[in-house]
Parts: sequence; structure tokens; C-alpha cells
Amino acid sequence: MDSISTPCKLLLCGKSSAENEMAKSLMNNNTLKLPDNVEISTLLHSEILDEPQQNEESFSLSPFMNSLSTNLFGRSKNVWESPAGCLMFSFTIQMEDGQVVPLLQYVVSLAVTEAIKDLCNKNGLPHIDVRIKWPNDLYLNGVKVGGILCTSTYRSKKFNISAGIGLNVDNEKPTTCLNAVLRELAGAACALRREDIVAAFLNKFEKLYVLFINGGFQTLEELYYKTWLHSGQRVIIQEKNENQVVENVVTIQGLTPSGYLLAIGEDNQMCELHPDGNSTSFPWIHGRQSGHYVFLNPEVLSP
Repeated sequence: MDSISTPCKLLLCGKSSAENEMAKSLMNNNTLKLPDNVEISTLLHSEILDEPQQNEESFSLSPFMNSLSTNLFGRSKNVWESPAGCLMFSFTIQMEDGQVVPLLQYVVSLAVTEAIKDLCNKNGLPHIDVRIKWPNDLYLNGVKVGGILCTSTYRSKKFNISAGIGLNVDNEKPTTCLNAVLRELAGAACALRREDIVAAFLNKFEKLYVLFINGGFQTLEELYYKTWLHSGQRVIIQEKNENQVVENVVTIQGLTPSGYLLAIGEDNQMCELHPDGNSTSFPWIHGRQSGHYVFLNPEVLSP
């Protein structure tokens, strides 16, 4: 609404039949009111979903899905842009256990990849193998197509987390997108819709989040490791000790309970690797090994 005199259009949605019935009751009984008697127009999403657009006043999700964003930020406040065709959305969630808050980004990443997989299966589309590049990037055929950003604040003994998701769905630049790969595999008729991805993601995230909260991230680890890029990956780390730099090869084993990379050296010593918070590619990581900081060299070795 631009002012209090401008009519407000409200769309009621529900996932289950009970929720849809509740939404229908709210609409039919005209029980929703706004301050100062502002006119409110209530629509039921389940009734207009398959209806053709009657006129310019009809509700359409497209204006919201086709928006162009040019003033957003990523990790460490890096500036980036979202071209038309890119799916951008965020949601908030509250958590009480601060120890598991850093793991939420992995649940979100997994929900995105599983949602895409489910949509392709449901619509008879070719499988596109979207993978997770730790800690929060999404890759397809070796190229970045998306990312996750989770930020949190602490208030009233709860962590308020904002999870933002960016996914190249129908924009081939600056890298590539899901639909470009689908078209290469099966022709121009194959495409995913951004609104379908949002719906599939929310359904999948809800299920994964329940498992995560009730049983810990270990309930999702097997699926996560099947989806990420790093199992058994051998990398070179540089250990800075006084004036000397020593290079060692380590093999990534998985995640620590805190959500960092767990790796083992050729001497069977374990080390924990952390993201540096501002890298543009996977290799730049820091961690601790035997009390010393270690830095991951840009060279990544084959498994």
C-alpha cells in the first residue's frame, strides 16, 4: 500500500485442505480488518491458481518473481546483483540452541538441492546434479549457480536467523542456470519455474528441519555427504610456524560437530578447517592443527 487510502490485496494460501478451508472461511466471513477501515481485497490462492488472468487487476505472482535486485550484499558485505530470472528469497526462523545455529546453513543448502531433485522427478525432467560446495555455495557442472547466506541476532534468549537463498534458475549470465542445463539435456520445452522451486523448498526444508532439531545434524549427514563435493578430497595446507611455512597434504573426512571441515593428515593427525569469511573460491580456508594456524593452498589434489 502507498497510503492508508489505497486498497490492499491479500492472498491467502494453505498447504493442507484444513488450512485452505480456514483461509476460505476468513475470506468468506470478511473477518480480516485493517486500521482506519482501509479497504482490503482477499483472494484465495487455491481458487485462482489455475484460472487464466482476466485483466490487469488479476493477481499474478510474476511481478514478484521477475524482480531485479541491484543493491544486496553477500558474505562480508560483498556487493552483488540479482538479474531477472534469478530466484531470490529469504525467510526467518528462531532457534534456542546456539551450538547448532551454524549448522542451519547446511540444512538450507540440502533442502534446495533436494527440492530441485524432487521437482525434476515429479515433472519428468532430466536429473540435474546440483551439488553443495562447503560451506554455502551451490554448484552445477563445476559452475556456481547459487548460494546461501544465514545471519543471526540474539534477543530474548533466542537466535533470530535470517536465511537468504539465491539461485540461478532462468538467467544464463554471469555463469549458467538450471534451465540452461535442462535445455541442453532435453530441449527448449524443459524448464523449472521459480515459484515451484520456492514451494518445493519450503516443503522439503520443513521436513529436514524437524529431523535436524529432533535428532541433530547427524540424522542428515549421510544425505549431505552424498550431495557435497568434498568427500575424500585431498588438499594442501600451509602451516605457518614462526618464520617457516610447511606444506602438508590432508584428506577431508567430513564435518566437525561445530560444522567446520574435518581433515586428516598423512601423519594421521586430525585438523579442523574454517572458512575465511571472504573467499571467492573454496581453497582459501584457515584452521588449527596442533595449536598452529593452517592455511589451505589454492592447489586441490585429486582424491
